[in-house]
Order: sequence, then C-alpha cells, then structure tokens
Amino acid sequence: MNRSPSSLGLLPLPLPGSPSSSWALFRARVASFSRKSDTPVLVAFWLFGLVNNVLYVIILSAAQDLVGNVPKGVVLLADVMPSFLTKLVAPYFIHRVPYAVRILVFVALSTAGMLLVAFTPPSQPVAVKLVGVVLSSLSSGGGELSFLGLTHYYGHMSLAAWGSGTGAAGLAGAGLYVLMTDWIGFSVKASLLASAFLPVIMLVSFFLVLPHGPMRAAVQRDYEPLLSEQEPSDEGDGESESFDTPAGTASSVSSVPAAASTAYSARPGEARMSFLANLRRSRSLFVPYMLPLLLVYIAEYTINQGVAPTLLFPLDASPFAEFREFYPFYGFLYQLGVFISRSSSPFIRIRHLYLPSILQVVNLVLLTLHALLNFIPSVYLVFAVVFWEGLLGGAVYVNTFAKIMEDVPVEDREFSLGATSVSDSGGICVAGFVGMVMEVWLCDWQVQHGRDWCRRIRAG
Repeated sequence: MNRSPSSLGLLPLPLPGSPSSSWALFRARVASFSRKSDTPVLVAFWLFGLVNNVLYVIILSAAQDLVGNVPKGVVLLADVMPSFLTKLVAPYFIHRVPYAVRILVFVALSTAGMLLVAFTPPSQPVAVKLVGVVLSSLSSGGGELSFLGLTHYYGHMSLAAWGSGTGAAGLAGAGLYVLMTDWIGFSVKASLLASAFLPVIMLVSFFLVLPHGPMRAAVQRDYEPLLSEQEPSDEGDGESESFDTPAGTASSVSSVPAAASTAYSARPGEARMSFLANLRRSRSLFVPYMLPLLLVYIAEYTINQGVAPTLLFPLDASPFAEFREFYPFYGFLYQLGVFISRSSSPFIRIRHLYLPSILQVVNLVLLTLHALLNFIPSVYLVFAVVFWEGLLGGAVYVNTFAKIMEDVPVEDREFSLGATSVSDSGGICVAGFVGMVMEVWLCDWQVQHGRDWCRRIRAG
C-alpha cells in the first residue's frame, strides 16, 4: 500500500520547477518569520538557551580531562542526575517562585559550580570536582523547565530562538573547549575558569533585554480565575507592542518589571492546578511527546559517553597528535549537528517524532559494532556518523516542543512544556548508567584484541 509523505508525518517536498519550490517562496517564509518576530524577545531567548546549556556542554567536553580513565558516564550522571530530579519534581511547585528570583538562583549555582571544578587541583579526589558539576546541573535543570515554560507567554518564535540557542550552546561549548585546550594551549583549569563567568549573560538577558509585557498581560487573561473576574487595567506608559502570544491576543508592554518578573508564577490562585491534575496531564504527554524524546536521548548519550571514548584510530591515520583529542572533537561534531537541526524549526518540521528516534538507535548499534569489530575504514566516516547523530537528536528535541505548542490547549501548555523536559534528562541518566558499563566493556574488549589505545589516555 502506498503511503504519502504527510501520512508519515513528513512535510512533502515540492516538484522541481513548481511555484512551491521557488526561491521566492523561501524568501517569503524568511520575511514572514521576520515580521512575526520581536527582536528583543528572540535575542533574550537565544541567549537563555545558550547560557543555560553551555556549561553543561563544557563539562561533558572536559570529562576525559577531569576523570581520566574513570568511566565518562560518572561525569555524565553528575552533570544530569540533579537536573533530572529537578525537572521531575519542580514543575509541581516552581510556579510559586517569581522568574526574577529563579534567574538569580540559577546564576549563583552555575557560577559557584564552575569555580569549584576549576579550582580543584588534580591531587584532590574526583568527587570534589563532581560536587561542582552537581551545582551547575541543578541550575541547568531548573533553567530549562523555567525558560520552556516562559515561551508560553511569547509564542512560537521564542521557542525557536530557545532551541537555536541551546544548539549554539553545544557548538560553542564543545568548540571553545577544543579551541582553548588543543589549539591555543590553555590549561584545563584556565579554560574552565574562563567559562565560570558566562552565567552573567543570563542576568543581562532577563532584566535588560527581555520585554516583560507578555508575562504581565497574562495576569489579565483567563489563565487565573480570580483575576479574570476583575476589570483589565489600562495603566501603563502609553506604549504598546503586539506579540504573537499563544492566546493570539495583543500584549501590552508595561514598564513595571517587578510584576512582570512574577507573572503568573507568583500569583495566589494557582492552587486550582492540583498535584493530581498535573500528574494526569503528565501521563497524557508520555506516548506522543515524552517517549520519543526519551528514546533519542538514551541512544545518543550512550554513544557520546559509552561508545565515543572507544572510537579510536591509529594516530598516523587521523588528524590528531594524541588519543585524548578524539573525544572532544567527536563532541564538537555532535554539537554542530545539534545546532543546525535545533535552528531549523521555523523552516523544516518533522511531525513523526518516532522516525528520527529509531534512526538514532541504528546509529548506536552501528558505532557499537565498529568499536567491537573495527570495520569502518576511516575516522572521517565516523565523523560523518557522529554529525548525523547530532542532527537527529536536535531535530527530535525542537520538534517535540514545537508540537506541544501547536497541539496542547493554552491552559495546559506552560506545564506541558516544563514537564516534558524531564524526558531528555531521564534519557541521559539511563545512558549514563549504560555508558559506564559499555565504555569499560568495549575498552577491555579492544585491549584483549590488540587495540590498547583507550588505555593510553590520562586526565589533563
């Protein structure tokens, strides 16, 4: 039986030469994207995504230098387990905390964590460094669910900017670490210390760049029953600006940042959303949104932390001078693919989320077999597979949340965006445990079969 591309959840490609395939149409889509966008909103959410995720990526890129021959899954678990637990429980109470307070807490945690990692000398136990990783992880997890929930007030373009920023974080984090340690020659300590000041950008983005009007306007809408019975306030500075809000209404940009920073999250009537009701919502999100996101993250992070450290080739057949250089470069290629696909949602949509998730599992099987059997003839082919892995992972992430923005009712959307974010951290946690076992097993196998390269790597 023939099936159309749309029935598979894919957007159909236009016929060559048809009006729908013209360059003019592409330019029209870009122009439409620009008209619907508010530049400060896009800049703020792009920076939120960048800063919230960049330290997480830098830590993973530095995993080999931080722990040496200790399984990299240990760093992964310390980097994601606190984030996972935060995402698991915080959606049910974090709405009581004003957004401004959250930002201050996130910046303090991430900065303190990176300083602890940077200043811990190699003579100290690895566990001391992992405490710093845990602090940064708490900040990243709380930040992700908060900023995803915040996109509810600013519409689809804010989600696209957030997704692009998180992809850029991967590229910047992995790329900067390779640049500083391998090309410029900075020490591991200097590279990590420089990154500890990046969270300050988050403060600037929230308090100086982001317009707070859409959050304040939510107070006047029917999301809060107590306030919906009151007359809308006409007070303000006389200026207004139209946003593409989820409710499809215009939002008045106010000059009152205190009320905006609190928004819906600190208002007294949110008890209407009971804990049990939110649990029922979470169950309804599992199959269409959470499960494909969970699968793709289990597969790709098992590759990154369990298989990639053993994807080594003779140095004379590679562009590297040391075996330790393979791992961070794989991370850079993966993050490059993630950045490209997470930035593509305004132009390319994937509606069948399980297809790229299954393809990611195929990547895991392929690279695991190569680690065992050594049948891929060139490291450059492995480079291509790792880049493809990043494309698939980023596509599932951004398209999952885009579907929630489109399919979930407005009154459930903020909670749904935050609650679904637990899937990526849950998948990474599972991959961390699997990766620790796989890396040791694959390295032992290679040593037994005459390839001891994985044992020649030491902490930086």
